[in-house]
Amino acid sequence: MVRLDDRDLAILRILSAEGRITKAELAQRINLSATPAWDRLKRLEQAGLIAGYRAEISLKALGPHVVVFVAAELADHTAATLRIFEEAVARHDEIVACWALGGGFDYLMQVVTIDIDSYQRLIDTLLEARVGLARYYTYIVTKPVKGPAPPPLDLLAGLQKD
Repeated sequence: MVRLDDRDLAILRILSAEGRITKAELAQRINLSATPAWDRLKRLEQAGLIAGYRAEISLKALGPHVVVFVAAELADHTAATLRIFEEAVARHDEIVACWALGGGFDYLMQVVTIDIDSYQRLIDTLLEARVGLARYYTYIVTKPVKGPAPPPLDLLAGLQKD
């Protein structure tokens, strides 16, 4: 586990909200010169705390789409079935996220596609491929309420003030 100080947390906080910030602006915002700021950034990347940089795409501006969450139950819980299902999920670009769960469902998938018909074709493909999917429950997103947000870094680092 990497020890983080206030400046490290500030870097993570800034980058999680503004991934395109210049290194010079980042250095200024954390009150360091460019070289020490760059060294800290490299250390955070090498430690695996910064997993990547990406743009947040406005799907609404791109065109018609539907976002669906799918709670999936597998037929059994053998290591082979889990591996087969996870490999099948990885092959479908429409499945943009998938989490293994503890509790009632085995997986929660997030699907983004052009319409409900294309979503149903995806599910039919998974069922026909016999990847272990026994049951699935579909939850269609009707409106976004809160989008992806930076994680609560202070809380996770144990620095949240009461």
